[in-house]
Amino acid sequence: MYRRLLIPVATPQEVEPLIRFGANLLAPGGEIRLLHVIPTVSMPELTRQWRASVNIVIPAHETGAALDIPVEPEVRSARDVPGEILDLAESHGTDGLLLVLRGDRRRGNPFVGHTASALLQHARCDVIIVNRLALTGARVAKILLPTFGSQPPHKALQLAEQLAVREGGIPIVSLLLSSRVGTPSTTGSDHHQTTARGIPHRLTNVLLAPALFRRRRADPEILLSAAARERYGLMVLGEDGQRDTGPLLTRRFLEQLFRTAPCPVLTLKG
Repeated sequence: MYRRLLIPVATPQEVEPLIRFGANLLAPGGEIRLLHVIPTVSMPELTRQWRASVNIVIPAHETGAALDIPVEPEVRSARDVPGEILDLAESHGTDGLLLVLRGDRRRGNPFVGHTASALLQHARCDVIIVNRLALTGARVAKILLPTFGSQPPHKALQLAEQLAVREGGIPIVSLLLSSRVGTPSTTGSDHHQTTARGIPHRLTNVLLAPALFRRRRADPEILLSAAARERYGLMVLGEDGQRDTGPLLTRRFLEQLFRTAPCPVLTLKG
């Protein structure tokens, strides 16, 4: 799927699971560049952290060798961490960024102090955010792909299909959330099909009351409530093509979704 995937990491614990997960997203012949940015340029702290970065570089080489994929680790120092990530992504022709969400969850805002907001806003390539590092090693029975459009976003469906193939052909369920005036909230008929790579794909229409549907951009609880009837282990969420009410994957929307979702969530903006 991706020829050049950039994975920013902050701690050694993120290195192996993110590389292994990123390997699932690579196109044949693709490569991974792992980046650790030391958020200071002041001595002697810079020297200390630079020496400690060996705990990131060595596992990156070892994991790449074990998976037989090209992995190039790099360590930089900069006060502006998001800017450094974006600069490297531009200079190396990166077509995908993969990162795990970090931040201050104790204060209820996982985006505090995190680079995700800047990358979502400014990156010219795809940005994939994993809300839980545990996702990288988890096995799921079904992938849920909700959307407020008439069809699931193309790139999100591609990503879900790629993961489904690597999981042995597990099914994908697309929830098409819509509204009809005067129609009570209910679930419509299902449409069963198969993707180009042979993955079972069910499209399910979910009708929302008009008052709820108008709030769709501001309230992830509506999305999670509609998804609750499905027994899924992973949710993949992409950016809807409809722009009448603005972009879906805003900082506020993702902040609420990542905090309240009962399962791992993978978001793709690109």
